[in-house]
Amino acid sequence: MTRRLTAIFSAFEALLIVGIGLAVPASILTVMWAAQFGFQIDWVVFWRAAVLIWLIGHGVTVTFQLDAQTALALNLTGVGDPFVVSLALSGFLLCTALAGIALGRRLRHESHRVLGELVAVATVVALSALAMLSAAHPAAMPSPWQAIVFPALVLGLGLSIGSIGASTSARVRLRAFIARGPQQWLAVGGVGLRAGLGAVASVVAAASLLVTVALMVNYGQAIALYESVQAGVLGGVALTTAQLALVPTVVGWAAAWLVGPGFAVGAGSTVSPIATTLGPLPAVPVLAALPTEPSAWGFLTLLVPVLAAFIAGVVLRPRLMAALNGAPIHLWAASTAAVAAVVAGATMGFIAFVSAGSAGPGRLAVVGPDPVTVGVWMLIETLVGVSLGLLAGGVRVSGLQGLARTR
Repeated sequence: MTRRLTAIFSAFEALLIVGIGLAVPASILTVMWAAQFGFQIDWVVFWRAAVLIWLIGHGVTVTFQLDAQTALALNLTGVGDPFVVSLALSGFLLCTALAGIALGRRLRHESHRVLGELVAVATVVALSALAMLSAAHPAAMPSPWQAIVFPALVLGLGLSIGSIGASTSARVRLRAFIARGPQQWLAVGGVGLRAGLGAVASVVAAASLLVTVALMVNYGQAIALYESVQAGVLGGVALTTAQLALVPTVVGWAAAWLVGPGFAVGAGSTVSPIATTLGPLPAVPVLAALPTEPSAWGFLTLLVPVLAAFIAGVVLRPRLMAALNGAPIHLWAASTAAVAAVVAGATMGFIAFVSAGSAGPGRLAVVGPDPVTVGVWMLIETLVGVSLGLLAGGVRVSGLQGLARTR
C-alpha cells in the first residue's frame, strides 16, 4: 500500500480498537439505562461510567469524590474523603494488546510499517484524550496523563510484539551479527531467556487451571453471592462482564499464590499457601474462589515454579550443549540459570504489578500481590529449578544410556 493508505487504514483500525473497547461497557450500561431506569437519568452519566471502566481496564488511576449522602448510602468509611481505584480490569488491557499484535503482524509486511504503527499509536492517544475529557467530572476524575498514555502504551507493546521480524534484511543482518558473536555467551542468553519465559508461562498456565478448579468447587457460594447482590438480570450481566474483565487479574493473583508470597484482598489480609487471613470482602462472586484457610499441604504448591523451571532446564539443555561445542556444561549452567532467573523474576514481578492496585476506600486500598516480593521469590525458585534441570538432564541421559548398554 501507499504511504497515505497505510496511514488511513492504521488510523481506522486504531479507531475500531478503541471503539469496540468502549462499546462493550457502553452497550450494557445503555440497555440498563433504558430497561431499569426508564430513560429518567441523563445518558451522559452512563457514558462516563463506560469510559471510566475502559480506562481502569488499562490501569488508569481514577479518583472518586462522593458526596456525603452517597457515601452514607454505600456504608463507606471516611464520608466525603476522596479515594482512588487503580486495580486494572485487565481483560480490556489484554484485548488491546492482542489487537495490537494482530495489527503489528499485518503491518510488518508493508513498506511503510513504521508510519502505520506511529499513526495507530497517535490515533489511540487522541481518542483516549477525547474520551477522558468527555468523562471528566469532579466526582470521578481519571489521571489525565495516564488516560492519554496507558492505552497507547498497551497498543504500542502489542505492535512491537507483532512486528518482530518485520524486515527480512534486518533478520539477515541480525543473524550475521549473531554468527560473528561469542556463540557460548549468546547460547547462555538465548537459553536463559527461553527458560525464564517458559517457567513463567507454565506458572501462569497452572494459575489459570487453579482458578478454574476453584470456581468449579465453590460454584454454590458464587451463586449465593450473585443472589445476595440482587442486581436483576441486566445487573447480573453487567456484573458478569466486569468479572470476566477481572479474570486475568485474578489469574495474576493465583500465580503469586503459587510462587509463594500470595496476595492481599484488603489491608491486613493475606492469602498465601502458608497463611491465609481474610477480613470482610465485597460481594463479588469471583471472590468465592478464595481459600478461607491455609491447607496443611499448601507449601507443596511452592514446588510448581521450581518444577516448571526444572523442566525448562531439562528441555533446553540440548540447545545449550550444541552451542558449547563440547565444553563442560557445569561451567555455563550457573550463568544460564542466572539469566533465566532474572528474566522470570522480572516478568513475574511485572505480572504482579499489573495485578495489584486500589479497589476502593478504606482497607480496599491494598489489593493484589507485592511485585517486588513475588519477583524475588520467582527469581530464587527459577535459579534453583533451571540449575538442577540443566545439570540433571545430563545425569538422566547418561543413566539411560548406561542401562541400555548393560542390556
